[in-house]
Amino acid sequence: MIDERALSKLRWRCRRGLLENDLLIERFFNRHAGGISINHADGLTALMDLGDNDLLDLLLRRKEPSGEIDTAAVRDVLAELRP
Repeated sequence: MIDERALSKLRWRCRRGLLENDLLIERFFNRHAGGISINHADGLTALMDLGDNDLLDLLLRRKEPSGEIDTAAVRDVLAELRP
């Protein structure tokens, strides 16, 4: 599990410009309020490097991760983020 400081930084990093992305990400954080694993933190960090529209496409299953972003950590987080 990541510590409180790292969690706070991650939550700040996960703020997005599209409301749809914010709602799905906030739901993820609410479900994992007890703690977020390092694997989840790595996956979220990789996803936050994407643009808002690319992230939304992944969240809504319009696309699947490919290239550098196609990692086990990203797939684990996507499975929990997707509605």
